[in-house]
Order: sequence, then C-alpha cells, then structure tokens
Amino acid sequence: MSLQRGGYEVIEAGSAEEALDLCQSQDFAMVISDWVMPGMSGLDFCRAFRALPRETYAYFILLTSNSESTQVADGLDCGADDFLTKPVHSDELHARLRAGERILGMQSELVDKNRMISAAMGRLQQMHDNLNRDLIEARKVQQALIRDRYRDFGGATVSVLLRPSGHVGGDLAGFFQLAPGRVALFSVDVAGHGVASAMMTARLAGLFVGSDADQHIAFRDGKTLPPPAVAARLNNLILDELGVDQYLTLAYAELDLATGGVEMVQAGHPHPVVLRADGRVEFVGQGGLPVGLIPGAGYNPFALQLAAGDRLFLVSDGVTECMAPDGSELGQDGLDRILRTNAHLSPQDLLEALVWDLTDFTGGQDFRDDVSGVLLHYAGSPNA
Repeated sequence: MSLQRGGYEVIEAGSAEEALDLCQSQDFAMVISDWVMPGMSGLDFCRAFRALPRETYAYFILLTSNSESTQVADGLDCGADDFLTKPVHSDELHARLRAGERILGMQSELVDKNRMISAAMGRLQQMHDNLNRDLIEARKVQQALIRDRYRDFGGATVSVLLRPSGHVGGDLAGFFQLAPGRVALFSVDVAGHGVASAMMTARLAGLFVGSDADQHIAFRDGKTLPPPAVAARLNNLILDELGVDQYLTLAYAELDLATGGVEMVQAGHPHPVVLRADGRVEFVGQGGLPVGLIPGAGYNPFALQLAAGDRLFLVSDGVTECMAPDGSELGQDGLDRILRTNAHLSPQDLLEALVWDLTDFTGGQDFRDDVSGVLLHYAGSPNA
C-alpha cells in the first residue's frame, strides 16, 4: 500500500491475461509487472501491452530477481522502460516512478507541441492552398492581358511566346497596329519575380495593348511616338507617376510593312535577333539603359532592313540566361544554334521548338526565369 500512500491510484491484476483485459479498457500511465507469473510471462505481457492501440505512452517497469545484462537487454527489446530488482525497496520504487513521471511529462509536452505544430501547419497549408488558387486565377488574368498571340497583318505575321516561371511573371510581350501599314512589337521584362512584378506587368499591359489611345504609351495627342520617345515616356512614367521602386528592360520596334524598314530601341534588354531568309542569324542593337532607373534618360534608336522571308525576334533574358544542370547558361551562342536548327519551321512552330529545346537544355527542370518573346515574319510588301 506504499503506492497508495504516495498518492497513486493502484489497480491490481492476478495474471497477465487479466492485466491485458484491464489495459484494453483503461488508459494506464504506468504498469509494473513481475517477470515470472503463472501463464504469460512478464516479457510476453510487455510485448502484448506494447501491441495494444493507445493514444498515449505508458511507462513499463519489470520486476526481476535477476539483474544480469542479458535479461535487461531482453526486457528492453520487449518494450520495458525500467527494471527493479527484488526485493523491492520503497524508496527505490518511488524514485523510479518519479523518473517515469518526468519522462511521461516530457512526452506529454512533446505531444501537445506536436499537436500545436500540426494545427499551425494545417493553417499554413490552408493559407498556401488559398494563395495557390489566387495565383492560378491571377495567371489566367495575366495570360488574358495579351489577347492576341498571333496575327496576320498581310505583309507580316506576328507570334507571341509567354511562359512565366511561376504562376505569375514579370515578362510582357506583344504587338499592336500603330496605323495602316505600321506595326509595333514590344518585349518587356520587369526586374524581379512574383506578385510585385506581375502587378507591374499588368499596369504596363494597359499602356501597350489598351484600346484607349489617350492612355496608350505609343500615342500622344492623336499622333504616334517614335521608339525613342516611347522608351523615354515610359521611363518618366515609372519614375514620376507610377510610384514604384521597380525598373524594367525593353525592346521596342516599329515596322513599315510597305518597305520592311524597322526602327528600334533597346533599353537594357537582350539583343534583338534577325533571322535572315538565307539562314543567317544576326544579333542587333547596342544595349542601352534600362527603363525606370535614371530620370531624363535618353534612348538611341537604330534601324534595320527586313527583306521578304526575314524574321525579327525580340526575346527576354529568360531565354539567353536559361541554365543547364551544370550551371552554364544558354547565351547568345546557344540561342543562335537553336534558331539555325529550327529556321525551316513556321513562326509558331519555331517558338514551340524553342521551348522544347530550352527544356532539354535545363535537363527537364523548371525555368528559373520567365521565358517570353515576340517573333515577326516579314513576307514582303502586301502591295508588291
């Protein structure tokens, strides 16, 4: 009765079989069992007890008259936590029980903390799922910003590639008609990734493809602006009006369908590519300052001439900086090889082949950056 005087509630069983029946109906915190009993042994009882389905851990003490290491090892293997050598002394028994209480207390605290962590992880997972759904919807909205991915202007066709690296991206590529016989192409890459860049891209889409000429970046007072003025106006708009701490790179081109003449600006963007009808690949432009970094920045235009069968490709750095598993980048040389290899394909098929080749270059890994571009195929003057 020493245990009851110590404040413990004690339930006794006459055999291991009776004890197992009790343990199936009640959740005991501690079990003390003799090693040698009629019928089932203490070792077998310990094994059977550990096999019972329980929500909490119980501390199991075996009583033995033999303290040899082999018996201790056998008991531990069966699931016992501690041993007492008979005859049992009251002080030692209480000390062992207090040690067991400490272990059970720590185990209970650990279970509670794990429950709290699981609950927090569940809430975080719910938040992640909600955010993921929102980002999926945001991607649909962003993809809808560029309504036309292909158009035939008579003397030229234009095809657009937009592949964000995540749900939403900071790249924008497209085209619009400036006037009868004049077509504009643009490729924009907002610095950074994720939601902030995507929001900036959405604002830019309204400037480049919006139907309101008063809000369009390429029109002022009912007149079209030349490429250098478009870049300068966008630079001032970002710095003075949009109030964002972001910048972007830009390639912007204006094509005269009748002559094949092109006027362009390159503002920190990768070099535009000309694919000649005879298979030659030319990288054009001299770089230039990004847009939205320096107030009053100027942008120098350059001109090029397209002949029938030539193509002009404005591409983002997600293509040239595409990374292989060994850390090497595709670069201009790699893009040159891909374009030469696929030069015989139609514009839309060429863009699709480009994506496949980039995927192969990365070893099947996801793209680190948005991949985008706009490809113009010049067929010659529609009046020729």
